[in-house]
Amino acid sequence: MSLPRLRTEQEEEAKKEEVAVEIEPKTGVSFPFKLDDGKQLGCVGLRKKSMLGIGIKIYGFGIYADNEKLRELLKLKIGKAPAKPTKDMYQLVIDSDAEMMVRLVIVFSSLTMNMVRKNFDEGLGASIKKLTGGKKNEALANKVMGQASDDIKLTSGSVIEISRLPGNILQTKVIGEVVSKVESELLCRAYVNMYLGDDPLDKDTKEKFGMSLPSLF
Repeated sequence: MSLPRLRTEQEEEAKKEEVAVEIEPKTGVSFPFKLDDGKQLGCVGLRKKSMLGIGIKIYGFGIYADNEKLRELLKLKIGKAPAKPTKDMYQLVIDSDAEMMVRLVIVFSSLTMNMVRKNFDEGLGASIKKLTGGKKNEALANKVMGQASDDIKLTSGSVIEISRLPGNILQTKVIGEVVSKVESELLCRAYVNMYLGDDPLDKDTKEKFGMSLPSLF
């Protein structure tokens, strides 16, 4: 019996090239349409920050979701596909336990871990406040990036992945290393709310993600 032939380096490279990607146009960052675990890309976007009156590109991002789980949920709760995404649909995604992941790819080469933590804590803290009727919970928001060491060196192209996992767990990976796993339904909802809620980080990206939802029915 002949042994299975090992793939050559050229074949491995060819396989990688076959992966379909979407390019975030303002940064040139590419995001695969489908991840190895089956999650699919819903949209891509750009996070900018104003510094001294200048809009600085910080990172490109892609929002991935377990579309099969979302399909089940939307059919169960809404039934028939609407012509366009509704507030109820966004809220279902925010409140659900469907797995999601936001992949951030750094493009601002001077970004430090401390800057990421501060920016993230502020955004997540504000989202928690909105969901709790104005109550602050800084301790909860700080748990996500709080364990990430300032010694982690970020460069252009560094990847941060924040995932909502089964059991209301929010997991954060920085350059492939898990820096936190926090079990909290509120935290999971608040994180997705940052992107899909009433006051999203990027309105265009929220709308793009929303346009993908009716096609799941």
